[in-house]
Amino acid sequence: MKTLGLMSGTSFDGIDVAAIDTDGESVRSFGPQLGVPYEPELRAHIRAVLGSEKALPELEEAVAVAHAEAVTRFFDAYGLTARAVDLVGFHGQTILHAPARRLTRQIGDAALLARLIGVNVVADFRSADVAAGGQGAPLVPLYHQALARDLPKPLAVLNIGGVANVTWLGERDAVLAFDTGPGNALLDDWVLKHHGAAFDRGGTLAAAGRVHDDRLRRALTRAFFVAPPPKSLDRNAFGDMDLGGLSPEDGAATLVEFTARAAQLAMAHMPEAPRRWLVCGGGRHNPTIMAALARHVGAPVEPVEAVGWRGDALEAEAFAFLAVRSIRGLPLSLPETTGAPGPMTGGRLFRAG
Repeated sequence: MKTLGLMSGTSFDGIDVAAIDTDGESVRSFGPQLGVPYEPELRAHIRAVLGSEKALPELEEAVAVAHAEAVTRFFDAYGLTARAVDLVGFHGQTILHAPARRLTRQIGDAALLARLIGVNVVADFRSADVAAGGQGAPLVPLYHQALARDLPKPLAVLNIGGVANVTWLGERDAVLAFDTGPGNALLDDWVLKHHGAAFDRGGTLAAAGRVHDDRLRRALTRAFFVAPPPKSLDRNAFGDMDLGGLSPEDGAATLVEFTARAAQLAMAHMPEAPRRWLVCGGGRHNPTIMAALARHVGAPVEPVEAVGWRGDALEAEAFAFLAVRSIRGLPLSLPETTGAPGPMTGGRLFRAG
């Protein structure tokens, strides 16, 4: 099926649109991709409801409209129409992820989106897994597995979005996945607070700072890091980390080191040490994060483009892939990826008309 994936992650900076041709088991071909930033006002409204169980209907509608506009811009950019697409996978915008309470909340009116773009939409990918006792995250590992079929193993694919998660891939289709700790979210919030910028462009602020080992040690003693997988995090899980009194540069450097050390600690849960780390998500654009990872994980660290993957489109592609799996009744998650009691399908179909 010719499928579009729509993804806005825990950094909630915008919407990624990506097209693939897939049967939900492999990818036949890759189509165009486009990134569309959120308008500042919508981003502020999303930030205001983070951690909430509900959002006002007006915000649900606004998120759907923003995604519909992103699809329209995608069609216009590549001379396409809705007739060129069989299905859309719509992740929605996560505002709360609390699997211990059997709660995960992604906002965006999927029924409205289907009507606006004139294409059937699959959404609500996480709730069935969480209701069954799984973590509901990460959901991209089966896509990583499909893409990495012919790559040497063991291999780690580290996604550094707002939260960081890793997919460990071994021989004979062995897979393990879990959240490792903070990704970009704490750093982004720190940079916004101290400089009014959305993120640390080029990693320059962190590169100019000094890591405060005392703050870092305290953060790394949290029970999350020794808890065995499966495990996942809310965006704000470490938002209370003590950075009081640090300069903007030192705070940024300490947060970068936190992300890298958390990935290092994740290796204790892997059956074998990865021979290679491939990094996707916005964090791979930050050379200070990439250098910190390389110091700590004991193996080559490269952006996923090194093996021909599209790092800025990867998660959007994954939800296109999962949308097809959903309508075919194939699992979206496994006990080894979310801790669900068995292979779990999920997602809900919203018809365009």
